[in-house]
Amino acid sequence: MKYQIACAALALMSSAPAFAQEEPAGPVTVTGSVGLVSDYRFRGVSQSDRGMAIQGGLTATHESGVYVGTWGSNLSGWGTFGGANMELDLFAGYAIPLGDSGATLDLGLTWYMYPSGADKTDFAEPYVKLSSQVGPVKGLLGVAYAPKQEALGKWCSDAACTVYDPGDKEDNFYIWGDVSGAIPNTPVSLKAHLGWSNGNSGLGPNGTSVAPTGKYLDWLVGADLAVPGTPLTLSIAYVDTDIARVEENYLRPNFQVADGDNFGKSIARSTVVFSISAAF
Repeated sequence: MKYQIACAALALMSSAPAFAQEEPAGPVTVTGSVGLVSDYRFRGVSQSDRGMAIQGGLTATHESGVYVGTWGSNLSGWGTFGGANMELDLFAGYAIPLGDSGATLDLGLTWYMYPSGADKTDFAEPYVKLSSQVGPVKGLLGVAYAPKQEALGKWCSDAACTVYDPGDKEDNFYIWGDVSGAIPNTPVSLKAHLGWSNGNSGLGPNGTSVAPTGKYLDWLVGADLAVPGTPLTLSIAYVDTDIARVEENYLRPNFQVADGDNFGKSIARSTVVFSISAAF
């Protein structure tokens, strides 16, 4: 597993001779992570049928602030388009320090891809993020807007759908805030998230939509534990939305787990998500 590879590499570096000289830092820094989560929640809604998911990503950042990267996860149920049942995100942006204030303005775009899946399901979403840190507390405010695209349209391919309008294009707006902070003299950090979606109120292609009920809130509170001496982080988070039961019923059966131990359960109700990740 990549966890073991990362740990082994860290151990080798720490056992190197003391006289070894470090290579000068280049203009490009490459970072990444790999993780295992008990439930992949995207804006409060499960993309893995309340099941486990393996996720990972890489980001290359130039000293100028320009960056490019990719991130992927397996999928199940809501949010899948057949094929590889995988989400692969490509992103690029430019992070701009705002003087000596400690704040950073980040402008970028994410392209959501679903390899080998159905046609007309990929979509692009530009974003703007403003982040800052005061002492141990970090804050971030973000806005993402996906312009009208067929992948976000209010249509589906099932003749039994209450809405059947192939080719319809819709947009999606998302605003969110994150705050986190380390507990002094401990490896523990606390975190919280609040987001608001405004988009498609019905079914998108094959019963999917990035904002499945139009306007709704999602939130998260949790904690991270950085395992000392390793690149590992253990996390726990409580995730929920204010999506009403009547809205869920309108989108069933797409909005419930299709099979397994969680059969029939809502994919937008509250849950506790556990994860383990390794950064490199």
